[in-house]
Amino acid sequence: MTVPATTTAVDALYVYGIAPAGVRAPLHPGVDGAPVRLLTGSGLCAAVSDAPARLRPRRRDLLAHQAVLDELAAQGPLLPMRFAVLSPDPDALLAQLCSDAVRLTRQLDGVRGCVELNVKGAVVPGCFADLVRRDEKLRELARRTRRRPDYEANVRLGEALARGVRREARRAARDVLAHLTPLALRAVHGPTDDEHVLSTSFLLRSADEGRFRQVVAARARDCGDRLALSVTGPLPCYSFVDPRPAPAGR
Repeated sequence: MTVPATTTAVDALYVYGIAPAGVRAPLHPGVDGAPVRLLTGSGLCAAVSDAPARLRPRRRDLLAHQAVLDELAAQGPLLPMRFAVLSPDPDALLAQLCSDAVRLTRQLDGVRGCVELNVKGAVVPGCFADLVRRDEKLRELARRTRRRPDYEANVRLGEALARGVRREARRAARDVLAHLTPLALRAVHGPTDDEHVLSTSFLLRSADEGRFRQVVAARARDCGDRLALSVTGPLPCYSFVDPRPAPAGR
């Protein structure tokens, strides 16, 4: 489906997403202010606009891409494309809809009535006194540092405390996942690091979103001294669909 995104062919199309046939074309202008239209075939439709001469991730175009997806997602299931997916021409895109119709339709059925929510958790620095009180090794290190305070001892204590804070945050993140995962149909884990120890996308039935948010809020109260939780969404189900062409032979 894709062609190089830095320059575009004359007939190239910018592709926003794939939906069941019969949806209304989004009213919001698309990338570079272009009107969005629908290409329909094999019971499916692709929301597209003319590709700009040059395509760059400018904020206004990123927002336009998301606004088009929001309009489509409000009407029903959607296979959303990431920013800057292009098709060389309408015939190529319609041919893909035809050849991949069964697989794409199955994916649409899989996200029907669903939303995606992303939950992130960041380490909360501080609360060292409580951490030292509960960890015998840290208590001993703190005592030695107080008895013989010097630069290296302070560095060792600081590093040990930082490791302890991250350890507590990761433990809290595992607890959050244990409470949230049973509420979702599926979950996909994203990349984490020493600061952001939780990044997971959840596929939920729309009717379960309220309950899910309540549980997130409860966990945030319980572990707020160790882990700062945030929720993004509802989002188009980026993490749970694959609108790319099926490999040859499948």
